[in-house]
Amino acid sequence: MKNIALNSKQQEAIEHKNGPLLIAAGAGSGKTRTLTQRLMYLINSGVAPENIIAITFTNKAANEMRSRVANGKWQMANSNLPFIGTFHSLGARILKAETKYLNRNSNYAIYDDDDSMSLVKKITKEMNLSKDQFNPTVIQAVIGKTKNELRNEPSGKVYSFVFKKYEEALAENNAFDFDDLIQKVVVLFHDYPEVLKKYQALWQHILVDEFQDVNTSQYEMIKLLAQKHQNLAVVGDDFQSIFAFRGADFRNFLNFEKDWPKAKVILLEENYRSTETILKAANGVIKNNKLQKPKTLWTKNNDGGAVKVIASSHDNDEAEWVVQKILELMRAGDALNKMAIIYRTNAQSRAIEQNLISAGLPYKIFGGIRFYDRKEIKDIVAALRLANNPKDSVSAERLMKNLPKKSARQLVEDLPRLGKEYNILELINHFLNETEYFEYLEKHQKNPEERIENINELIVFAGTHSSLSAFLEQIALASSADLPAEALAKEGGLSSAVNLMTIHIAKGLEFQSVFVIGCDEGTLPHHRSYEERGGLEEERRLMYVAMTRAEKNLFLSFNKMASRFLYEIPPELVEFIQLKSQRKDYLDEEEEWIDYE
Repeated sequence: MKNIALNSKQQEAIEHKNGPLLIAAGAGSGKTRTLTQRLMYLINSGVAPENIIAITFTNKAANEMRSRVANGKWQMANSNLPFIGTFHSLGARILKAETKYLNRNSNYAIYDDDDSMSLVKKITKEMNLSKDQFNPTVIQAVIGKTKNELRNEPSGKVYSFVFKKYEEALAENNAFDFDDLIQKVVVLFHDYPEVLKKYQALWQHILVDEFQDVNTSQYEMIKLLAQKHQNLAVVGDDFQSIFAFRGADFRNFLNFEKDWPKAKVILLEENYRSTETILKAANGVIKNNKLQKPKTLWTKNNDGGAVKVIASSHDNDEAEWVVQKILELMRAGDALNKMAIIYRTNAQSRAIEQNLISAGLPYKIFGGIRFYDRKEIKDIVAALRLANNPKDSVSAERLMKNLPKKSARQLVEDLPRLGKEYNILELINHFLNETEYFEYLEKHQKNPEERIENINELIVFAGTHSSLSAFLEQIALASSADLPAEALAKEGGLSSAVNLMTIHIAKGLEFQSVFVIGCDEGTLPHHRSYEERGGLEEERRLMYVAMTRAEKNLFLSFNKMASRFLYEIPPELVEFIQLKSQRKDYLDEEEEWIDYE
């Protein structure tokens, strides 16, 4: 965001004296800057740095805030910085000092997800539990949810017994898992009031960034710490609460005034990022959510051009148009690293990656793995390669290593013969059935639904090819040319690559031009949200987050059925573009046409 003077609302939030403060800050309104300036204002006003804590959700955000504060100018007797860090780093600090209350010593280990999973598997093995009936991945998730929701134990006798054994094992190993860094602190505060009083006296001002994303245990820890002085200042945007799947509960944000009756509420509604047209379009979408704290973003920026809505009949047509538009913007002088292609699920990157490679455009994927590097895709491609080339020992070894031995041996034996008898789709279907691959993913992977979506995308793409060897050649070329070294060197490295990411990863980022692809009913909103309580409202918030990443140009495209969210954009703000496909792989002629009203 541009370096600009503070506006009156930001100044009011910064100079708030004492008592609870809710800063409801819209996208691009300078919320983190406001919180950082408030922290420095408190120090300038005479509050000792050691009496302040500022909590963020990521180490990156904490480092940025710490850097701003360290470089700020204020008059103080010492050079100490206040505590600035994540919820978990704060919890670790408290536990380190208070381990005697929790049957640990100060040299405790913090178990990550892999360590935690190893412990769960050891316990289930000792209990002779069936993996089919009691999946270790599910058990681990149940344990985490139990802790994050501050429940004493999970429901169900078996889960409860495993939970007890798991907690005993952690204590025996002088260890805490990641969820303990919050949950055990809350337990400590409840069970030992004298410990809570010590920290309440020490930390007189508490600042929290991204407050809409706190879960039950995180909020309880903050509430307990802030009870004495009531100096709790939180900043966030309920419109951008998109992490319910991680346990975030934006009702903590909406109920803040109920929990803190004396709270002052300040709305930051001036946006410094986007054009007026983009903001009006985003406001038109998000206003349809019922559970929210109403606010309307506005800007002094110019109107900007219309939001472009692009309709196609095929994901490859959609991808081709996006890539051609990127080339057009490049010719007009726009930098590649100022452009982002954003999507709801990782599986959607396949067509885009393929077309970027064909055009020789470098790209980088944030927070994800390139499509053909994903494990499930490499497994299936290995089977196809072996069917096409029986001498391919590398592919045979991959199948033997990654799959259950019995089914892998049979597969390696049968594929050379089946490669002569089956087409591509039949080969993929044989692989999935013989290895019970979907069941394998459910048992051994933490994100089976996402991986199954990737497989479905590969199947759709495979269905457009009649030759197995040509299909494999195209995949091989795409895999080896994902980030062409020559193109990167010519363009100045990754800083000159197009940015690809999911909406969840895009939160907090901004780009001059944003392409939101796959704005289809069933994709955005995702079909899984239809049956989830509050699911559609969360999906609408995802759409809002995606739209408000754009500074100047916003392109929304769909390739099957237009998302309901596209109809919520005021029509006078939209320029509609209908692509006429030259493809022949439609079930009938009518499928080539899409109506958008």
